[in-house]
Amino acid sequence: MLKKISSYILSLILPAMVLSGCEGGFDFVYDEPPTIEPTKWQVYIDASSWTEWHYLDLVAVSEQAKDNDGYDASSAFITIEIPMEATGDAEAVNGHRKPGLYKYWYDIFNGGLSKNEFREFIPTAAQPEPESWTFAVHRDNVRTNPAVVKGVWESPLTDISDVNPTVLTDAEFTADEWSENEVWSDASTMMSLIVPSQGINTNKVLSGWLTMSIPPIPPVFAHNNHVFILAMQDGTFAALQLADYISPNGTKCCLTINYKYPL
Repeated sequence: MLKKISSYILSLILPAMVLSGCEGGFDFVYDEPPTIEPTKWQVYIDASSWTEWHYLDLVAVSEQAKDNDGYDASSAFITIEIPMEATGDAEAVNGHRKPGLYKYWYDIFNGGLSKNEFREFIPTAAQPEPESWTFAVHRDNVRTNPAVVKGVWESPLTDISDVNPTVLTDAEFTADEWSENEVWSDASTMMSLIVPSQGINTNKVLSGWLTMSIPPIPPVFAHNNHVFILAMQDGTFAALQLADYISPNGTKCCLTINYKYPL
């Protein structure tokens, strides 16, 4: 009985604890929080929103930055909302890989995020995209543009300045794959341990630069600082590295990204 009561109480406070673990908990320390000032060949984006994808055209940004030390590459991100409005009736089956919100129940108290079950599918419009983009970020999720990127490989390097074509000898590149329980898009039903996620292709390798774990509560994030190599459709290669994922006021999923193109 005591265990049931404890689980119930935790389910009530879980949403706030998860959000506090993802957002800044020390805003009061600063009257005006300091800002991130990326260096050349680096971009910064606050990707902490649950409802936004942030797109970047890496080829265009690299061309602009090449001969312009004052170029603000971070300003090139294009932010687009995740479609949330239902376009049809909810369904109790899945497996069709349609655009929409997939509600999953998570066994927070036992198996954690790895133990989950599908509950409901709500159809929505497909995710809008800009005309030109290379990769996009949403919190701890990353996707690539299949028209531009063949796949991604995690290199063993941890210094992007060391990257050159010779490191690609044994590279194996992974394309984006379907995901329906990882791009969390709505916290309103977390009290029942059910979280809607956007059904969309993501790159599991590149998303590995930042992973969230529950338990514990608040969640913990693991930062992987390896350099990731993108194989482009035109035969060129690009490099990305997550340098940091926390804003000056403590908000998680605020990404500082090193980039290099072409190799």
